[in-house]
Amino acid sequence: MRIRIDLAYDGTEFKGWATQPGLRTVQGMLEAALATALRVSEVAVTCAGRTDTGVHARGQVVHLDTEPATLTESAGRSADPPLEALLRRLNGILPADVRVRRVVEAAPGFDARFSAVWRRYAYRIADDPTVVDPLTRSHVLAWPRPLDLDAMNAAAAALLGEHDFAAFCKKREGATTIRSLLDLHWDRTPDGLLIATVRADAFCHNMVRALVGSMLAVGEGRREPAWVSQVLTAKVRDPGVTVVQPNGLTLEEVGYPDDTELAAQAEAARRVRTL
Repeated sequence: MRIRIDLAYDGTEFKGWATQPGLRTVQGMLEAALATALRVSEVAVTCAGRTDTGVHARGQVVHLDTEPATLTESAGRSADPPLEALLRRLNGILPADVRVRRVVEAAPGFDARFSAVWRRYAYRIADDPTVVDPLTRSHVLAWPRPLDLDAMNAAAAALLGEHDFAAFCKKREGATTIRSLLDLHWDRTPDGLLIATVRADAFCHNMVRALVGSMLAVGEGRREPAWVSQVLTAKVRDPGVTVVQPNGLTLEEVGYPDDTELAAQAEAARRVRTL
């Protein structure tokens, strides 16, 4: 059977999502907890989107495969249904900076990574000294100068749609940098916090932080809004694009199609994209 797990984590003390020998990672911590809870030697999970060192998540999704008998036996004498017992055991094993929110049997055809149709991130910035709160420093970036909301939204609008985002990605061998950017806009909360909402069908390495970094240059007045679209069109890394710090970034939500379309979406997502 395939199990879907929804989880959240504070990425401050993790060296990113992916397992790395000798380092504290979210995947390594989760797989070890699952192996203990299920009473097996090892477990492998697949996530919706890998997060970098220092990046947080409220809406990460993973899947794993196990035998139904293994799940049932792991519940032991618990009066709870096996999946509920697994959720409770996981949160008892995991450290406080990782919380499992839901454990369910996945629908047929579900793949946490390839069945996803979009991922939504938020980047939070305090650009006013009266808004900067040291208690939120792990997930809100303190910026030393005021930022122009309208200018950043003007720059963001030109990036929407399907493009080759090579100028904003760290290139990986054999991987495409073509993505569909579905939503990109900035809002200011009533208490003065700036929040960028970034939603796309998928993201390449460093893409969100590079997009935010380029718009910060516009917000400060160092660049005109049109510069960001010029960088996009060039399709090569621009030295003027700064990959902003990870602490302001959070994976908020992952979107999936109806259960009847999960398998088809997973198959389509595996194809190498071209413009």
